[in-house]
Amino acid sequence: MEKTDNEPINYLTLKWGTLKAWNFVGNEEAIKLLKRYNEIGSSPSAMMQRDTPEQQGIICKLIELVPGKIYLDWEDRYVSQEEAKRYVLDYGKEAAVAECGAL
Repeated sequence: MEKTDNEPINYLTLKWGTLKAWNFVGNEEAIKLLKRYNEIGSSPSAMMQRDTPEQQGIICKLIELVPGKIYLDWEDRYVSQEEAKRYVLDYGKEAAVAECGAL
């Protein structure tokens, strides 16, 4: 993703099923969403963050505001907006199913 001199780049990086890094310079809608996300409460560590359903919805809205692909840090790859949303909404479900199956 390239940046031109007069156009800031907007990006979003996800890790552990949540926000890791972002840049939404000049995007008032994204800034409002990020403010709400933080009002709900978040951990300084992505690994420790457990997003509420509202926070997951906010992340999905932020994903829609990124022109282009979203970066999954843990997997070291870019994905489509739809795949990024699935990543956020499904993160940890397989582990929970495996844990419940072990009971």
